[in-house]
Amino acid sequence: MTDDEPALDGVLQAVGPRLKALRQARGATLAQLSSTTGISVSTLSRLESGQRRPTLELLLLLARAHQVPLDELVDAPPTGDPRVHPRPVVRRGMTILPLTRRPGGLQAFKMIIPMREEDAEAELQVHEGYEWLYVLSGRLRLLLGEHDVILTAGEVAEFDTHVPHHFHNPGPGPAEVLSLFGPQGERMHVRARPAAR
Repeated sequence: MTDDEPALDGVLQAVGPRLKALRQARGATLAQLSSTTGISVSTLSRLESGQRRPTLELLLLLARAHQVPLDELVDAPPTGDPRVHPRPVVRRGMTILPLTRRPGGLQAFKMIIPMREEDAEAELQVHEGYEWLYVLSGRLRLLLGEHDVILTAGEVAEFDTHVPHHFHNPGPGPAEVLSLFGPQGERMHVRARPAAR
């Protein structure tokens, strides 16, 4: 046995109670978690009671189901640098910078959207989730159900993404937008004072 093994055993033994607490905090049963992850109820029960040692494969499935980072399940020590180093992704000419690292749950993005006067591809979309948009600069045209609005710098929109929607930048110049997106049922709670008029 190496010097590291007792420490590793302690970390692994603490995973079971943490898994049970996460499941109970979400109000989920073992059967519901089994249905979500594909892990049998008996395996989940043995993991939570500490009778089974967790594998990386099981932990990855459970981290995704509970929408927490893997290091939260094993109580990994902090890495020291809390900064997020976004890696830009370009889709249909739009630059998207992820501003959060956490898989699942609420996600934050900064989007730089080039001008497009008429969007021939303005196909309204519907999907699971809830979205919050804040225009930092430029203009954003939001088609949302029967609404067609132009948002300018400092304006906010929030909506259930089950409502048919589409947005683009009518110009002039690029638009910069902050977006918070959450799975269905996870609405943003924004508290702000109205602007003085």
